[in-house]
Amino acid sequence: MHVRMLSGGLAAACLVSLSLTSGQAAAAAPRTPAAPLAARVLTYDAGGSAEFRSAVDRGAAIWNESVDAVELRPAAAGQRANIRVLADNGWPRALPTTLGNGTVYIGRQAVDQGYNTVRISAHELGHILGLPDRKPGPCSSLMSGSSAGTACTNPYPNAAEKAEVEGNFGDVRAGRAPAARAEVIVD
Repeated sequence: MHVRMLSGGLAAACLVSLSLTSGQAAAAAPRTPAAPLAARVLTYDAGGSAEFRSAVDRGAAIWNESVDAVELRPAAAGQRANIRVLADNGWPRALPTTLGNGTVYIGRQAVDQGYNTVRISAHELGHILGLPDRKPGPCSSLMSGSSAGTACTNPYPNAAEKAEVEGNFGDVRAGRAPAARAEVIVD
């Protein structure tokens, strides 16, 4: 290691000396930062979300405001969506198939108990984006889910949750495979 460093330093010194003795010094080209990678676009179909459609759209918008690596958009008519969102009478849950793909259920049972629909939506979309539950947890943690209680209406991910999603999708954008997750997440 010392030999490599020494020879590298010696080569650099010779190059500088040679440049100075020839009367011209060439400056190294400035490094330009790499162009930012485009967000990975995920589409969602909230056609089956019934009375929760606006909560689903708001939950997607919150993620779009919170992270740069991924963007959630409503699927166009006839387009197959990455995420399907449905309403049912059970408890809210997410069934991710792969990172960014799966089905979300906005369950009326939690809504009937007083949980906030936008928080539910953002939380369940968080599972599709690769986040696990963090229970028990404070209201400031979106992924604390129902453990934060019905008084908690915070639908925003905290800094750690944002960073985790950025990492999940930043890896995908950079060509690195994300960790595989295929599990049913019942909140």
